[in-house]
Amino acid sequence: MATRKKYTREFKQDAVRLVLEQGYNQSEAARNLGIDRGMLSRWVKEAQEDENEAFRGNGKRTVEQEELRRLRDENRRLRMEREILKKATAFFAKEPS
Repeated sequence: MATRKKYTREFKQDAVRLVLEQGYNQSEAARNLGIDRGMLSRWVKEAQEDENEAFRGNGKRTVEQEELRRLRDENRRLRMEREILKKATAFFAKEPS
């Protein structure tokens, strides 16, 4: 099994600068750097979306991302609880007195 090559944040930023600031097209820059064009394309997109938060690495969520994850988990849990209560209500409503 091949291990994934990891690139430093500085390498990614330099690669993105080749495209955005120095006018290289993505295919040419990727070929010169020895990386996949699709990977460089993702890096460019990430840098354009939020330059300060780009290339944070695995598990390094922003405060907003962490809150969004927590709220989604809470929303999922509350929906499940609501469904359970609806089923219990229907069950007890059918039960003869």
